[in-house]
Amino acid sequence: MTESPEKLPAGAGGSVELWRVALPLVLSNAFWTLQLTAGRIMLSRQDNETIGAAMMGGVLYWAMFALLHQTSSYAATFVAQYLGAGRPKRVGPAVWQAIHFSIVTGLLFLLLIPITPHLFALSGHSQATQELEVRYFRSICFATLPMLLIASVNSFFAGRGRTWPVLWMNVLGMVVEIAVGFLLIYGYGPIPALGITGAGCATVTASWASALFGLVLFLRKPYRKEFATLSGCRPEPGLFLRLLRFGLPNGLQYSLDAWAFTVFLILIGRMGDAQFTATSMAFTINTLALVPMLGLAQGVAVLVGQRLGMNRPDIASRSAYRGVLWCLVYTLAIAVLYAFAPELFMNCFRDGDATKWQAVAAIVPVLLRFVAVYCVFESMSLVLSSALRGAGDTLFVSVVTLLMAWLLMVLPSIWASNSGKSLYWSWGFATGYLILLSFVFWLRFWQGRWRNMRVIEGAKPELVLQEA
Repeated sequence: MTESPEKLPAGAGGSVELWRVALPLVLSNAFWTLQLTAGRIMLSRQDNETIGAAMMGGVLYWAMFALLHQTSSYAATFVAQYLGAGRPKRVGPAVWQAIHFSIVTGLLFLLLIPITPHLFALSGHSQATQELEVRYFRSICFATLPMLLIASVNSFFAGRGRTWPVLWMNVLGMVVEIAVGFLLIYGYGPIPALGITGAGCATVTASWASALFGLVLFLRKPYRKEFATLSGCRPEPGLFLRLLRFGLPNGLQYSLDAWAFTVFLILIGRMGDAQFTATSMAFTINTLALVPMLGLAQGVAVLVGQRLGMNRPDIASRSAYRGVLWCLVYTLAIAVLYAFAPELFMNCFRDGDATKWQAVAAIVPVLLRFVAVYCVFESMSLVLSSALRGAGDTLFVSVVTLLMAWLLMVLPSIWASNSGKSLYWSWGFATGYLILLSFVFWLRFWQGRWRNMRVIEGAKPELVLQEA
């Protein structure tokens, strides 16, 4: 018997539906932001230079990890389109292909540990900073497997629009990381102070706690019956290759973007420790605007996928534009605080070295004015690119990100660095890149080619491969 498509709920495409799906994801990302920021603040109490090292180590890690993470998490689009098409028994197998991918690549990632010192030697940073970066990177390499498992399991809940379990997994991770981080960073009793290594170990511990909790939820009896979350565990080469076909370009977009910002940070680091620390602080503070909106963008991607599975691109379009509107409302409010009250944020990172702090504090307010400008456009870019990815238009998003990031931000920043230009030239190029990127994604979405794209097999209309 053919399974019937899902019925449209009341208010489909409206703000209420969007927030029903996106609110737990927004809160989940907000908790992750607090988790990240708390770790950086704890490190700053020891030495502000560790913030820059943690930032650089984390960015380089994400540049490599993002390809894998976003490939695993792209299973959410498969889940959404299968559910919209009324094929729930295909949901479990889709998630399991992401789990298989996560296990293999999570273990292979550990092969990077021996070559870590050579990677950071290319940065040209001071020897002391490089040692901190290596310690942090090596620690969080062991978090790769559990974080990929979290992404896979999250795709099951997020793709169905049942997003509260995603929040509870992140809450658990935040509580564990802050508690363990406090013990390992500062030391307590017989536990020695491990500093930046302790911060990495706390991330590993928290990731495993969240991953195990998520797997238990995923394998609950009602889900095993309705979505084949246990019986669908066997490898399916065809479905696995489809996940790679659409998921790898999705991961490539995030990875290429992260690589561009990694090079950007390396260039800033060569300008001096104060410039590097101030840039790291500004990027960390920007997560308050950026990361919660990632949750709203994820909600948009889910709704677009579900509606395309039902062959209702008109409703998908309405959800995407609602997401843009709400992102603008939030980021405009945050941008005002960045521009006119920077002390609210930067004083959290103050340490006891008055001389170092004075040099950094003179730079951060200026950088936050750049952030105030570009965060508004960045949020719009996030939502529209997520809507395109929810349809399967991942290759276009990846190619555009690669070309624009390097042509508009990285290469001009290399010129600025080699020409002895000030830090603000590089930040100006980064701001221009993010503004123009948002307009390119808007134009692509407005053209509407995504309306005829699908990622699941047997969907009508068929995906037009030459679209990208």
